[in-house]
Amino acid sequence: MSGVQLTAGAGTLRIGGDLTVSRLGYGAMRLTGAGVWGEPRDPAEARRVLRRAIELGVNFIDTADAYGPEVNESLIAEALYPYPEGLVIATKGGSVRPRAYEWAADGRPEHLRSACEGSLRRLRLERIDLYQLHRIDPRVPLEDSIGALVRLQSAGKIRHIGVSNFSADALARARRVARIVSVQNPLNIAARGGEDVLDVCAREGLAYIPYAPVAQGSADALAQGSVGRELEALARARRVSVVQLAIAWLLARSPAMLPIPGTSSLAHLEENAAAADLSLSADELARLS
Repeated sequence: MSGVQLTAGAGTLRIGGDLTVSRLGYGAMRLTGAGVWGEPRDPAEARRVLRRAIELGVNFIDTADAYGPEVNESLIAEALYPYPEGLVIATKGGSVRPRAYEWAADGRPEHLRSACEGSLRRLRLERIDLYQLHRIDPRVPLEDSIGALVRLQSAGKIRHIGVSNFSADALARARRVARIVSVQNPLNIAARGGEDVLDVCAREGLAYIPYAPVAQGSADALAQGSVGRELEALARARRVSVVQLAIAWLLARSPAMLPIPGTSSLAHLEENAAAADLSLSADELARLS
């Protein structure tokens, strides 16, 4: 299958007006150890997954300095540098890891400056195409955190600013300080909270990057409740996997959607990419609504 651009069927999305990416990206978080901590169990296999994602047509990879921490960004550079033309690497700062399975916010401007500089070094970049505030730090005024990213943007360290784990109200506040081009929030067919933010993104021309797009990759997690039963029945009828159908649903939900299913398995990577060619009829979408 080498060279087959499986993600082409998803179409494209423009981020910030000047970055065109396939609407089916790749979330690299799973390419770490247990608890999103430390090195992956098989670093060579992790690098193969990243290279195969590019072969399949992925040109948007999402990561964060907190994944590992720092391991994920370094792994991407080891596998893919020098980067192919058109590849957009999005990373995040503002979340710190005291230990495995623990996450804490740090939105202080001085931390964000240091975090961005560290990401630039690890990714071997002079400028990060999309730098996202990972989460809001309740101890720091949101405007101060976003203002730090604006200054990094003015200094040429980042091209575009995105946010993650934001409510519609927080997004509105951030947009008064900076030009925000994307929001990364949890959303999948089984957990649809936050669709109000998606609606803002669709209306205002922002990219919506749903994380946990297939409920941590678990068919059991997706197949809950009445919608889950419809999803399973439709997957059987279409002879596709529940996970593939869940990705197709996201792509059909809004043209602003940029799913980033992640996996450490080559087989699952190819299965996810093949979902780009699944189209859902109006009747099928209604069954899954």
